[in-house]
Amino acid sequence: MKLVSYRHQGTESFGVVDDGGVVDAGRRLAGRYAGLRAVLAAGALGELRSATAGQRPDAALEAVELLPPIRDPGKLLCVGLNYKTHVEETGRTETPHPSIFVRFIDSVVGHGQPMVKPALSEQFDYEGELAVVIGTPAWRVPAARALAHVAGYACFNDGSVRDFQRHTTQWTPGKNFRASGAFGPWVVTADEIPDPTRLTLSTRLNGQELQRATTDLLIYTIPVILEYVTSFTPLAPGDVIATGTPGGVGSRRTPPVWMRKGDEVEVEISSVGLLRNPILEE
Repeated sequence: MKLVSYRHQGTESFGVVDDGGVVDAGRRLAGRYAGLRAVLAAGALGELRSATAGQRPDAALEAVELLPPIRDPGKLLCVGLNYKTHVEETGRTETPHPSIFVRFIDSVVGHGQPMVKPALSEQFDYEGELAVVIGTPAWRVPAARALAHVAGYACFNDGSVRDFQRHTTQWTPGKNFRASGAFGPWVVTADEIPDPTRLTLSTRLNGQELQRATTDLLIYTIPVILEYVTSFTPLAPGDVIATGTPGGVGSRRTPPVWMRKGDEVEVEISSVGLLRNPILEE
């Protein structure tokens, strides 16, 4: 299933993308769940599937405003420096453990919504990534069992304000400007992607491909990431982890390539989808 959160005619709901449209699961489940996070927390994906299977779409996909598919994750974590090509272009070295940082949910928008270049910086960069959405509670999870806790996968753009990222050794300011990142267009449930190491990721700016990698090249695999993260914090249904970006970021090009007003950025992942966002200026 492709799970979405969306707004249609002024009303927010969630549902399933099918046959070029959206089947409204929120209405069919009679308001029992506030959103996809609540569905996951209740272990109700099966109920959602039964309620929407074979139903005609309630609205065409192009008629709705797609929102970040998980509207209210308890945790939104990101992995840095997780492809060798990106480690090399930054001049860093691989570390024994994943580099983890935090994004706030108001720093990301949904598919088609504008990513906003802040007025305080000219160094607005793209980072195409695969995101993992947690489906069941996870605490001290061994890597061998980690994928059983995954509900699904989505595209992610870890939009980064590079000068603010480099103010200190802490990356938080450069990763959390309002509406600077993107997440979507939907979550593809894990049953449709049994092996997340066989995906191809590409990032395009104004139609020009600037990043391409396969997910088997992740330095820290998804199970390793989940094992490490759950060693220090419990994960709950609806939590999101962006797994890192490959080489080719704008800040490491000569000359640098920055996103500006009027640009369009796309992150596409095979078997997952295409996340497209226009760039506006604050």
